[in-house]
Amino acid sequence: MENKERYFKALIENQGQLNALDLGEKIQLDEKETREIITKLLSEHRIRYDENSVCNYRVINKKNRSY
Repeated sequence: MENKERYFKALIENQGQLNALDLGEKIQLDEKETREIITKLLSEHRIRYDENSVCNYRVINKKNRSY
C-alpha cells in the first residue's frame, strides 16, 4: 500500500507537530483512509498510541519492537 508508506514517512518527519488526521490531509488522504492506515500501522507494531502529544501516534523504533 503506497499511501501507508507515504503516511508512515510523513509521521516520522512530522515529529508530533500535527495531529494524525491533519497529517493525513496534508498528504492528501481523506479521513477514512487515514484511519485505515493508522489501524494497519498499529497492527504491524510500527506505531503506538501516545495520548500525551499533539499527534496521538508515535513511531516505534525497530530495535524496540517486540513480537
